[in-house]
Amino acid sequence: MRPVEAHAAAVAELIAPTGTETVPLAAARGRVLAADLTSPVSLPPFDNSAMDGYAVLAADLATTPVTLPVPEDVPAGRVDGPLLAPGTAHRIMTGAAVPEGADAVVQVEWTDGGLPGATVTIERGVDAGQSVRRAGDDVTAGQVVLTAGTVLGAAQIGLAAAVGAPELTVHRRPRVLVLSTGSELVAPGEPLRHGQIHESNGPMLAAAVEDAGGEARLLRFVPDDVEEFLTTLDAALAEPTDLVITSGGVSAGAYEVVKDAFTTRGIAFTKVAMQPGMPQGAGRYDGRVAVVTLPGNPVSSLVSFEVFVRPALRRAAGHPHPDRARVRARTAEELRSPAGRRQFRRGRLDAVAGTVAPVGGAGSHLLAALAQADCLLVVGEDVTEVAVGSEVEVWLLES
Repeated sequence: MRPVEAHAAAVAELIAPTGTETVPLAAARGRVLAADLTSPVSLPPFDNSAMDGYAVLAADLATTPVTLPVPEDVPAGRVDGPLLAPGTAHRIMTGAAVPEGADAVVQVEWTDGGLPGATVTIERGVDAGQSVRRAGDDVTAGQVVLTAGTVLGAAQIGLAAAVGAPELTVHRRPRVLVLSTGSELVAPGEPLRHGQIHESNGPMLAAAVEDAGGEARLLRFVPDDVEEFLTTLDAALAEPTDLVITSGGVSAGAYEVVKDAFTTRGIAFTKVAMQPGMPQGAGRYDGRVAVVTLPGNPVSSLVSFEVFVRPALRRAAGHPHPDRARVRARTAEELRSPAGRRQFRRGRLDAVAGTVAPVGGAGSHLLAALAQADCLLVVGEDVTEVAVGSEVEVWLLES
């Protein structure tokens, strides 16, 4: 059987880097920045008040309490910048530009709250610079504020907006066609007849593609007919596609439509030394589009996606950390694993105790157990028994 790493490398080689595109900030969350972002402005762009209070000349407060006239009101957004004369105080709001002539702000709690056009009595003195945010204190004009390879979250998008960038150059999301096969499949919500099941792999894998940063297109319910399968696929490939993912039809049965359709069209099928997910396939359909064929049992399908497809998609999209976070933990239960196959068991991690417990059995049809898991517990190919308290590798599914 093919080693897990060898098949992972074959899949990764199929999925090329996606190139770049420019998107508005509203569409940039979760994307990977493809070019450095340089700020054309300083942040703050001007000296501004850190407090609601009064802009003053600190020397005027050498003796307190002191009462000063308040000739002007300076709210945030005022652009005319009224000059502060010595011996006066302008009322000022947080974020407003500190007027020329002022060198400090005294907070309103240290005053009697005098209104503009009247006077204010100030109870405490301040040092020059107090409660003033200096221009460029955060960012200076010409500074690179976000580097290529940065994953864009809320803070990064906020910074881009603050320096005036309405859009960003990012790596394009991989375009993935998710193709479900099987005459037994019925759409969720439709009544089941004897021998039929609701189709779950398609929605599941499409969601996994989106979670990995790809752009999923779901094509459902292709019957077990080779010619119809290929006709449907060719029609779908009229739209730009970076990768086709299929599930099911790759084992050794009599109605393995994916295997029958692809064997002579550039896809190599193999058995990978893992459980679940032994039957796999990968290649280029007629030398054109990348194809990864996953097994049909839902747990096998999603675990295979996690092991082979997810990191390849993220790497193609420029992600600096394509793999799930991995930790070590001690097993809370005894485990058994087949010789010569790397086992991926569903598990739940107790980070405080440093232990991991399996969820459900090893069966590849036990989807409910996978839905309850927050990690994959990995048992090596050369291990058949894992004693309680043994340390194992754990993949965090929420990372």
